[in-house]
Formats: sequence, structure tokens, C-alpha cells
Amino acid sequence: MAIIRTYRTNHKNQLEFREAWYQQFENEDLGQFVINHGLVGHQSKTSSVQDVDMERADELFAGFSQTCELDGFAQIPDEEQSWVIVQYALKSAEGTERDRYLEHKASDALTAHLAWRGLGTVESTDFARFKLNLRILTPAPKLAVNAIKICIREAKLDFTKMTIATAPYAGLEQAKVVHPLPAKPFALQ
Repeated sequence: MAIIRTYRTNHKNQLEFREAWYQQFENEDLGQFVINHGLVGHQSKTSSVQDVDMERADELFAGFSQTCELDGFAQIPDEEQSWVIVQYALKSAEGTERDRYLEHKASDALTAHLAWRGLGTVESTDFARFKLNLRILTPAPKLAVNAIKICIREAKLDFTKMTIATAPYAGLEQAKVVHPLPAKPFALQ
């Protein structure tokens, strides 16, 4: 699935996003072209064009990119974004089947919740000694942290074993705990 994700700051100094993707369904020749947009941190609005082939999708992507450029939207390079790390304390050093379930459930919940609000993507998950780490790349870390707390509660995942830290893109070792406070030492490993 190809995706283009763009952002701009509007006249009220609010970050807006606009994204488009083409999605083909299994065993189907045609797919759908989807445009999703809104204020970062708020539920987005979506429209789609059905029964689109690859050639038409390329044309729609070109038009979308041109419109974004004319409206002042641009992609934000990864290097200009931040990391938000959601970390769960585990009872075992390597993690259990229950922890692997938590990994998938948390990753799926966060992926959907954050994406529909322009708040970034879950880039990776991993198990460290007694820890589960979910790494999220975001253009708006403060908004993402608030959304993560809401998402985890709504998904009925264990909120008490979770720590959230933020870090600059090139400095995961500089991660600072932002939840819960007061901050405790944080390490990915």
C-alpha cells in the first residue's frame, strides 16, 4: 500500500495533515484511493474513490501531490520528527505468550488511533529484558502522548505497567519519561 502523508501549519498555528493512499484488496484487480485529512490530534475526515486501477491511482497521486503543494502541505522528513516510546514492564525476561498478545493488541490499537489523527505511525516493536517497547514516529509528540493514554485506556490495556518517553529522532538514548510523573530513569534495553 503506497501512502503520501503531508502537513502544514495553518493561520491559527495549528498543525494540519493530509494523506492519501491506494489500497488493493486480495485477489482484486481494482482498489480504492483514499484521502484522509484534518487537524493533527483530532479525528480525521475521509473520502475515497472506488474501483481504481494502478494507472488511475498514479494519476490521483499526482493530482493529490500537486494540490498539497499548492495548499502549502509538505512531507516532514523523519529527521524532523520525534520518537514516542511506549514501554511495558513485563514479569519475565523474554516475555510470554500473553506479552506477545499485548504487543499485537497495543500495536494494532495505537496504529489505528494515531493514524486517523495524523499523529504518526508505530514503526517497530521489540522485547528487551523485562520490557516491551513500541516505537512511534510522530510530528507532534505532546499530542501523541495524550492520544496514546486515551487509546490504551479505551483498548483496556494495562495502563499501570506502561511508561511513555519521548526522544528526538537521532537521539533515542536521550529519551525522557513523560508518563507517569515524577519521571523515573528510562532505558530501552
